[in-house]
Amino acid sequence: MRRCPSSVLHLMRYVRLRSCARRGKNRLPLWIRETWSYIKLLVQSLCFNSLTDSDVIFDSIFEPVFWTVDYVTRWFGMVFVCLVVILTTSILVIAYVVLLPLILNTYSPPWIAWHICYGHWNLIMIAFHYYKAAKTSPGYPPMEKNDTPFVSVCKKCIMPKPARTHHCGICNRCILKMDHHCPWLNNCVGHFNHRYFFSFCLFMTLGCVYCSISGRNLFVIHALFILLKTNYQTPAPAYTFKDKVINKSIIYMWVLTSTVGVALGALTIWHAILISRGETSIERHINSKETERMAKWGKVYKNPFNYGKLNNWKIFFGVEKRSHWVTRVLLPSGHTPHSDGLTWSIFPIKKDLIPV
Repeated sequence: MRRCPSSVLHLMRYVRLRSCARRGKNRLPLWIRETWSYIKLLVQSLCFNSLTDSDVIFDSIFEPVFWTVDYVTRWFGMVFVCLVVILTTSILVIAYVVLLPLILNTYSPPWIAWHICYGHWNLIMIAFHYYKAAKTSPGYPPMEKNDTPFVSVCKKCIMPKPARTHHCGICNRCILKMDHHCPWLNNCVGHFNHRYFFSFCLFMTLGCVYCSISGRNLFVIHALFILLKTNYQTPAPAYTFKDKVINKSIIYMWVLTSTVGVALGALTIWHAILISRGETSIERHINSKETERMAKWGKVYKNPFNYGKLNNWKIFFGVEKRSHWVTRVLLPSGHTPHSDGLTWSIFPIKKDLIPV
């Protein structure tokens, strides 16, 4: 029987389809192939041209790590905010339940008045500045076309960037006078809420130091009792459940406030130094690199936004007259910053910008 040519053709098509199907089954999943393609492109970009430096290579290699950190920080922002509220509330409960009765029963009336006034003033300042720092917009450059001068174009937003503006990978926007993104606020620290952030850090540090000093004697007494009980196996007195809770609460309060006071105090001092120099955290890094670059040419780099220590503090707090040191620094105030965040005077002058 003679074989039909069409049958041979159908057989060849069948074999080819089977081989293609077998090859398709052996292919890797799409996400693995996309990751591999991205890695190859990343490696090729490192050798793209002779202008590539160490910073470009570092950013390219660690870009997945930066993206992961930004992603986690963005989605866990509310968790950090809730943690701040819970920890602060727990310290307040211990202060009112344990410390306040001790103060009322031990100290003289003038000391009682001082503790009550200072403690509640400090609490109001902490709550006000934390709320304002978390809820106030840091400031964004305009998205529409305008005549505002700019110094560069953001490579991610593809929009003009005014002076002192930087892109935040977590907020995915450009921020006016950006200092950093604070996960404890779930917000960026920029031009319009930088003062609130620093004031919160300052008054929270003062509050932690106050609670730590006030509860030091109680902590020492309860800590020594636990130490003697553990080492010398002394018989435990008949403590009620309330007494045990108070004992643990005092130790918890002192350890937490002391730890936060030291850590947050160091951060506050660092930001105070930056404010005195008229720069932000990001600008500190930029100015250091510019200083090194200019030093190679035998020149001295000067920060164009440094107007002198006193003027820097006046501009930061918005102090325009002597009474503002009290009404705008030592009391809650929602006044706006001195500038709009879009234009800056870049020539330092010796006389006071805001005469006081």
